Amino acid sequence: MFKRVAIVMLSAFALSALSPAFAGEKVKAPEIADDARNPPPAVALKTFQRFELSPVAMGAPWAGQKANEEAKRHLQENLDERARPLVAEWNALPAGDAPRTLKIEPEIAYVRFITGGKRFFGGAFAGGSAVLLKVRLTDAASGEVVGEPQFYQHANAFSATYTFGAMDKHMMIRLSAMVADYLKANRDAPVGGPVAVAPGHEE
Repeated sequence: MFKRVAIVMLSAFALSALSPAFAGEKVKAPEIADDARNPPPAVALKTFQRFELSPVAMGAPWAGQKANEEAKRHLQENLDERARPLVAEWNALPAGDAPRTLKIEPEIAYVRFITGGKRFFGGAFAGGSAVLLKVRLTDAASGEVVGEPQFYQHANAFSATYTFGAMDKHMMIRLSAMVADYLKANRDAPVGGPVAVAPGHEE
């Protein structure tokens, strides 16, 4: 396997020397401290009895780019698998006569995603992947912002190469798990949560 990776990386180096654009545009990722934490929401989420999870949004300059749209699709699939069942479970509970609704609106605020094809041909020279996801929590009736947690994950260029792009996609699993964990952790009491979690150390 390592021989194959080395050949791919050397080929990518040769191609990038002929075409500087091959490696893709190097956009600086957000600087997030390892111990950064999201502040607690204004109230415990159990204050609300109904929950609306919106589709993942992505605006300029990220939207419309093939790699970014693929990243968004992977993230949406993983949120549907991990966060949506939690919302459905809470919505199935008795709500009373005048239930309050919490809107949960995830939006990609930064993304640099290396697709499987680029990772195969470019290896580590294609660079690392990173995603910053912001989630706005608002009272649907009043529009009051209850919280705006953000979640950040990245995939190292070399580890992503050795796993043939698996680590690039695994970012989306970690991100979606972090969103679900934040919602669960703040249901009974507002306690906040981590902004970034190292692989294998999800709460």
